[in-house]
Amino acid sequence: MKTNEDVMELMEEENVKFIRLAFFDVFGNQKNIAIMPGELPRALKYGISIDASAIHGFSTEEKSDLFLKPDVSTVSIVPWRPVDGRVVRMFCDICYPDGRPYEKDTRYMLKQAVKAAAEKKVSVNFGPELEFYVFRKDENGNRTTEPIDHAGYMDCEPMDRGDNIRREICFTLIDMGITPEASHHEQGPGQNEIDFRYSDAMTTADNTSTFKWAVRSICESNGLSADFSPKPLKDAPGNGMHINMSVECEDGVDRSPAFMAGIMKYIRDITLFLDPREESYSRLGRQKAPEYVSWSEQNRSQLIRIPASEEERRRIELRSPDPSCNPYLAYTLLIYAGLSGIEENLEPAPSLDMNLFTADAAVTDGLARLPETLQAAAAVAERSEFVRKYVPEDIIRLYGKR
Repeated sequence: MKTNEDVMELMEEENVKFIRLAFFDVFGNQKNIAIMPGELPRALKYGISIDASAIHGFSTEEKSDLFLKPDVSTVSIVPWRPVDGRVVRMFCDICYPDGRPYEKDTRYMLKQAVKAAAEKKVSVNFGPELEFYVFRKDENGNRTTEPIDHAGYMDCEPMDRGDNIRREICFTLIDMGITPEASHHEQGPGQNEIDFRYSDAMTTADNTSTFKWAVRSICESNGLSADFSPKPLKDAPGNGMHINMSVECEDGVDRSPAFMAGIMKYIRDITLFLDPREESYSRLGRQKAPEYVSWSEQNRSQLIRIPASEEERRRIELRSPDPSCNPYLAYTLLIYAGLSGIEENLEPAPSLDMNLFTADAAVTDGLARLPETLQAAAAVAERSEFVRKYVPEDIIRLYGKR
């Protein structure tokens, strides 16, 4: 754990000239304000004021002052910025002027979920798998929808033209304290995936946000554009963000089935926040993206699959979310849903060991279905007592109107 003194020493040793204080709006879009090193002691003690009325989903003009308080444990060099006069980034907690946490800070919401799990002697590790497209730019530097290649799943160069980009991204992630585990070309033209090592919920949410920022920045520096949207190309596979979860209980009992059952119970209620854009629903039910509330071992046609693993710990892989979601809010709701399954001692329905993409209607007609549109997902969320218990009313409303 880094201390304030550690961070001050880092400023000196690395010749840091700019400190980016990063935070997120309710949709998970990263914002930041840059300060000089001389302002860091003030930021650590009092915080740095921002105009919250200018941030989508935050406060109104009448009470617009909020403060950013740096979380020193998240300090990281920004590798793509100049070495001479370096830039570092720290994620921040958002507070009212009197020091109270801001309730619409989704990092704070996730901290509360982790705390609730710890009180029940439960911890949850997360490992997301994010897919993204890489597109060319035109002569004016504007993004096109022309992919950098037309390679397929796990193809290699010269068909795969994203190999060097993925390599540079992996080195960048290492420099930022994130451990890449695997990278490859995905099914779509110009589509890629890089997986990084799982960790606790807060670290993984921070790493997920850092990953998206790094990918976009490295692609831009190479004259290209990264796209994490759920359906960048109409006739090609969408971008998924499969979320792997492993549950540990202090008493050593495996409560993964109950945790999974809780997620399945509330998955329709929280889909608005896992798939928050209109085009998210063009992805679901197509090309390995799930449509029904079901589970099975190893089966990629299901909402949840239990991957084959050489490790003793069972993983739960949720396959419906896409990378446009706010990871802090997504992980928050998944923790609470899973905890409800443990508290209620729920048991999952029997597994469906079949391909649901080709299954007979006699099978699929009996299954609960994920919402088919953003409007349908919003309607379910707005009626949900579970969602209203954990998500502020303003955030529910904003997601429904997106």
